[in-house]
Amino acid sequence: VQLVESGGGLVQAGGSLRLSCTASGVIVSINSMGWYRQAPGNQRELIASATSRGTTTYADSVKGRFTISRGNGMNTVFLQMNSLKPEDTAVYYCNYRSVIDYWGQGTQVTVAS
Repeated sequence: VQLVESGGGLVQAGGSLRLSCTASGVIVSINSMGWYRQAPGNQRELIASATSRGTTTYADSVKGRFTISRGNGMNTVFLQMNSLKPEDTAVYYCNYRSVIDYWGQGTQVTVAS
């Protein structure tokens, strides 16, 4: 499974970004896709995930601001990020999980104050 991310960039505090991730390769019907982020000096943390059955999970720090969604083909995942804060600055990684985890290369999100 290969993951290709897009949509990162630089935005002012209070702004919005939308991240996209497309998985290719052998995709099983039951899976989970999500987004993690890692800021310098911090561990990688789960931001949001969505299963192929529709269950979503969010980190407390992004609830009410970020929305995760899956594409119709179930091999894409999106993260709509609103009301961005400087502390959201990090490298964001797409994750695909079935039997094992697969990771994208990461996309930088920088929120300027």
